[in-house]
Amino acid sequence: MASKAPVQSPPDSVAAVVAPPERADEIFLEGPRSRFAEFFTLLRVMRDFLRGFRALHFIGPCVTVFGSARIKPGDPHYELAEKMGAALARLGFTVMTGGGPGIMEAANRGAKEVGGRSVGCNIELPFEQVSNSYLDRCVRLHYFFVRKALLIKYSYAFVVMPGGAGTLDELFEALTLIQNGKIKNFPIVIMGTDYWSQLIGFLEQMSQRGKISPSDLSLIFTTDSVDEAIEHIRSKTIEPFGLRRVARMRRHFPWLGEQGLSGKGPAIC
Repeated sequence: MASKAPVQSPPDSVAAVVAPPERADEIFLEGPRSRFAEFFTLLRVMRDFLRGFRALHFIGPCVTVFGSARIKPGDPHYELAEKMGAALARLGFTVMTGGGPGIMEAANRGAKEVGGRSVGCNIELPFEQVSNSYLDRCVRLHYFFVRKALLIKYSYAFVVMPGGAGTLDELFEALTLIQNGKIKNFPIVIMGTDYWSQLIGFLEQMSQRGKISPSDLSLIFTTDSVDEAIEHIRSKTIEPFGLRRVARMRRHFPWLGEQGLSGKGPAIC
């Protein structure tokens, strides 16, 4: 009896075209492929960035809140993130998150419920991260590194709530960029001090052993007080970077694919 021919995977040039969005990172990172496949991947990366630029260019200065997607409403950290989102919105910032549930939902919810602006940069995943329902604008991206770049690009400060490996990745991405002068000295506020106590201790140990400079520790401000966090962000962003209150956002051009963002009350610009 004739044996069945082995099932062959499609050529990488075909896979690059027909692969579902949630496999975009996997295909990109699996190693060298054909010239056509690599070129097509480059186009998909460019499309992700272009989509983000068009959607986020007119949202105003942001503060990005990082944190776990697994925290549920009613959790003290959810409530803290919600209060922080509301306070940031009252200060005039657009609240930006990864657009998913948990801490991200809480921060977006806090901003939305006080009439502030709330946006998210979501990601296509095999298990599908659903966008939360408190967003004025949501950009759904294929590539993790594009998402992380956009979360940092539009922000003047970063608030880090309790989270897992992804939150650590985002924290140290922002910290490394500031430490190496790739972005300005935007404030990083770590909240949930009991949760992060061992990490803070480890950073202090790194400084003591000469792996980072003692001055690098001043790039992080730790507190569980919303008032203290807001005052720190105010003093490190609004005056140093010349931000001011405006009643209307900048004009956008829909014929270029640009998207404006409405919202109640004045923002800062």
